[in-house]
Amino acid sequence: MQNPFDVLIIGAGLSGVGMACHIQRDCPDQRYAILERRSRIGGTWDLFRYPGIRSDSDMFTFGYAFRPWNSFKVLADGTSIREYVTETAKEYGVDRNIHYGVKIVRADFSTKTNLWTVHALDEASGREQTYQSRVLVSCTGYYNYDKGFLPDFPGQERFKGTRVHPQFWPEGLDYKGKRVVVIGSGATAVTLVPAMADEAAHVTMLQRSPGFIFSVPGTDAIARTMSKFLPRKLVYAITRKRNLALLRAMYFGSLRWPEKARKLLMDNVEKQVGDKVDMKHFTPRYNPWEERLCAVPDGDLFKAIRKGRASVVTAEIESFTEGGIKLKNGDELAADIVITATGLNLQVFGGVQISVDGKGIQPNDHLTYKATLLEGVPNLAWIVGYTNAPWTLKADIASRYICRLLSHMKQHGYARFEARAPAGERDDDTIFGSLKSGYVMRAAQTLPRQGKSLPWRVLHDYKRDQPMLLSDPIDDGFLSFEAAPADVAAKKPGKVAKAA
Repeated sequence: MQNPFDVLIIGAGLSGVGMACHIQRDCPDQRYAILERRSRIGGTWDLFRYPGIRSDSDMFTFGYAFRPWNSFKVLADGTSIREYVTETAKEYGVDRNIHYGVKIVRADFSTKTNLWTVHALDEASGREQTYQSRVLVSCTGYYNYDKGFLPDFPGQERFKGTRVHPQFWPEGLDYKGKRVVVIGSGATAVTLVPAMADEAAHVTMLQRSPGFIFSVPGTDAIARTMSKFLPRKLVYAITRKRNLALLRAMYFGSLRWPEKARKLLMDNVEKQVGDKVDMKHFTPRYNPWEERLCAVPDGDLFKAIRKGRASVVTAEIESFTEGGIKLKNGDELAADIVITATGLNLQVFGGVQISVDGKGIQPNDHLTYKATLLEGVPNLAWIVGYTNAPWTLKADIASRYICRLLSHMKQHGYARFEARAPAGERDDDTIFGSLKSGYVMRAAQTLPRQGKSLPWRVLHDYKRDQPMLLSDPIDDGFLSFEAAPADVAAKKPGKVAKAA
């Protein structure tokens, strides 16, 4: 096998393309490739095709820090986001280094060679492929692309209508004039309902319990006005800084004064839905940010409800029937189409089997280091964004940290890095901390753990993460390094071999 890549990136979505762009910017001497299972760039934003698919964060903070989002739309649609990621890849030349249609099955690190050997499958031909790399970076997000979460609803097989999971939306689904029930109360459900309401006969959002929903402006009027007098890059920087401050104030204010935050959110909803809607459907049992909040642009969900095009029902399902859903309270919802917006299945490293010297790695047995490396696993990094703020904020600075680490290794002739936690550091918290969303709770036993103190704690705080990742010393006493043998260090990287 010929000389390896310096870096292999798994995934050509928002995080993977961002990671590659940072390598192009900060480590142009590093030879890298991106392995992408799908046939084009985009990841999540290529997978999801349901009506109304959009970001749940404002684009001035969801966009890359190094490439402005050139639109004034606050919550962008999925197609626009995929195009933004694709254009970014082309601008930085990243698209030339993507291998499409590659499903990674397993990856093993050898402590003798200090190399990752990645075993993959070309899904089109069925041929096995092998790649080698000094460093492996997982940018696969945190959920299973192959299977969304679907509860075992009694009597599903009796339903004569159409059942759809948003993760696998059928092309050309006709819902015009149809009665639609959307099961769920998260970001997907609150997006689907108003998107379908104008054409469907009626859309009902059926939820077991309410979540927090708040309205945001559809376009950023202040940024639009500033753009008439200031350069677009400066407008982007100013608006991004402003929105970051607002996000931080909203999140930490909610944690400190949960009752005040609850009242503020509830008052806003009450004004939007009017006095004809029972507020029990919008009154969560938990405090703000114990689960993620859902944003709706220009209150589109509330408008659909006010017009009578949509409604919300809070109840538990007893069973499906031939013509709809029977509820435990005795009511029945008639439906032609049922959409199970019931959530995601979490998955670490995209389901790739990770091992070191042939010994399998169980992520929940390991701590996360700076929420970017996995304790005890050499030359492995992963990008996991925020759950209480836009994903890309963390992805950007985590990518920059990895580039700092790569530069440090080259400067000192190192071939291996490994985070090592002191004895007794382990805590029971997962990487998502206090977040109690259903998808987190279901996967709790498979997720990496946190430690009791930094750098083993996951801060979920952009302001504090920045110095830790961007300016604190790389060699902080928790990372161990091993120099490359002289004969290996002298070799120049070449083209990787692929074995059929």
